[in-house]
Amino acid sequence: MVVGILSRRRSLYTTRRLAESALRLGHEARVLNPLHCVLVLSRRAPEVYYRGLESRVSDLDVVLPRIGASITEHGLAVVNQFDMMGVPLVNNSQPIARSRDKLRSLQLLARAGIDIPKTVMASDPTQIHRALEIVGGPPAVLKVVKGTQGIGVILAETEQAALTVLETFWNLGMNILVQEFIEESEGRDVRAFVVGDRVVTAMRRQASIGEFRSNVHRGGTGMVVELEESYRRAALEATRVMRLQVAGVDMLESKSGPKVVEINSSPGFEGLERATGSDIALAIIEYAVAFARSKKRKAPGEG
Repeated sequence: MVVGILSRRRSLYTTRRLAESALRLGHEARVLNPLHCVLVLSRRAPEVYYRGLESRVSDLDVVLPRIGASITEHGLAVVNQFDMMGVPLVNNSQPIARSRDKLRSLQLLARAGIDIPKTVMASDPTQIHRALEIVGGPPAVLKVVKGTQGIGVILAETEQAALTVLETFWNLGMNILVQEFIEESEGRDVRAFVVGDRVVTAMRRQASIGEFRSNVHRGGTGMVVELEESYRRAALEATRVMRLQVAGVDMLESKSGPKVVEINSSPGFEGLERATGSDIALAIIEYAVAFARSKKRKAPGEG
C-alpha cells in the first residue's frame, strides 16, 4: 500500500516517524509538500501533480494530512483535491478547518453537551467588564481564535490588563476569546491522543516556572497519565463531534471534571511518545491502512 503524508518537511519528527512506521509494516511512504502540489481541475477529472506538471500523483492508497497552521488554506485545497479523486483521507478537510477555528470548535462541543471553560467572544471595549464577569474573572484567559502551540494565549490578571491586550489584538484585526480561568488547573493540562475510536495514550503537561501555558513547545514537560474514564469519554466524544479520526484533545482538570479546551487535527507527538513510551506513529499507520482497506475508492469528483 502507498501511504501519502502531506507535510512540508520530511525531517520533522512526526513526519519521519510516520514514514518509518509505514515502511516497517511493509508499505511505501511518500512525503508530499503541499506547497509543491499542483492542482488541475477539468471536466475530465481532478488531478494532482508534484513539482511541476510532469509527475502526476495517481497511486496513493491513503493520505495523512499534516497541515501546518501557516499553510492551512493551501493545504486544505490539496486535501480537498485528493478527496475529489476518491483517495481515503485520515482527517478530511472540513474537520481540519473546523479544528483550526477555536470559536467554531467550542460552539460544536458546547452544542454536543461537552464541558468546556465558559467563553465569551467580545468585540469592543465596552463589553470587557461584562465579559470578565460572565467567565468569573479576572483573572481570565485571552485567546486568539486561530492559533496553535500556545501562541496568542495570554493570562490577564486584571481588567485593565485584559483591555490593553484586547485592544492591541483588535487593532491588528484579530478576533479574541475571553475564557474562564480554571485556577485548580493552573499551569497544567492533559493531552489525550485519539486514533479512530480509542485513546492511544495520554500525558499530563506541566508548564515551566513562570509560565501558565503547558504546551511542550512553550517549554512544558510531560509525564504519562492513566486517564480516568470521564476524561477518556470526553476525549473520544470531542473527537467524534469534530468528525476527526486522529486528534490531540487538550483538557483541563477542574473540580467538576474534564473541561475540553482545544482539539488539534494535526497533533505532533514527539513529546508524547518520549513521555509515555507509546508508539503513536505505528497506531496511526495501522489505523490508516485498515481504514483505506475498508473504503471502496470513490469515483473521481465525488469528494
